Amino acid sequence: FPSHDTSFSGTSHTVATNIEGYYVRTTAATAVTLTFNSLSWTSNTEIILEQAGAGQITVAAGPSVTINNASTLKTRAQYSVLAMKYVAADTWTLFGDMA
Repeated sequence: FPSHDTSFSGTSHTVATNIEGYYVRTTAATAVTLTFNSLSWTSNTEIILEQAGAGQITVAAGPSVTINNASTLKTRAQYSVLAMKYVAADTWTLFGDMA
């Protein structure tokens, strides 16, 4: 995966298609929400998210987007890693080290 190491300056961000296949590593000290909107994502896109800082990552579904998951939509602790897999139109599966 290409790396997209970023320290968000705010608390709420919309995930854009330019991070398809990226490893997103957040180093924020405060909680960060990443919203996945209904966009023209490539079939089978995968995005990896790492909470490298103290700020917990919350994954949110934008309008008409579904995020399938077995637990919560948040990382469990610092250094938790989550994976997003685009499985159908506007549908993602989220898995990994969730709270």
